[in-house]
Amino acid sequence: MSWGSSIGIATVTPECRELAEASNLEHGNEWYAAYTTPRHEKAVVRQLALREVECFLPLYTSVRRWKNGCQVAVDRPLFPGYVFVHVPPRHSVRVLQAPGVVSIVSKGRTPAALRANEIEALRAGLPHRYYEPHPYLAVGDKVRIVEGPLAGMAGVLLRRKSHYRVVLNLDLILQSVAVEVGADEIEPFRK
Repeated sequence: MSWGSSIGIATVTPECRELAEASNLEHGNEWYAAYTTPRHEKAVVRQLALREVECFLPLYTSVRRWKNGCQVAVDRPLFPGYVFVHVPPRHSVRVLQAPGVVSIVSKGRTPAALRANEIEALRAGLPHRYYEPHPYLAVGDKVRIVEGPLAGMAGVLLRRKSHYRVVLNLDLILQSVAVEVGADEIEPFRK
């Protein structure tokens, strides 16, 4: 299987876009992440549109090679298993009743609202940039360098600015070195 990406477009379905203006007039709307059954994100968006729920499903284009050798461009969710919904907290039941929705991401029993500026930045910025999914990395995670002259070495993610900084340990001499690498050069460490 061969994967590649091209510039994708962050999409809000036409049905959801029409509802956006009307729902934004209501006070108290928040963005939430709805967790879906695997590979049902697009169907959930269609169901939410029928329920007049504003939604956002960012997609990217991936080239998939079928067993017969054909290559096909496929639009895939940027965040597999999640659809973003914009509703007042009291209307979250409309989201939960949609087929394919498992739950709304919550803290305890209370749905956890996302920062509106983050969702708006994704909606506005993704159509103008190249993007693709990347494994979630946090400071302190063990990572492996997969490209470049240091390929194969493992270290700990120290901090992130324009690049990731990985601390590599040389156990034999009890020394460490911090190296800046690009996001595409590292992956989470797996034993």
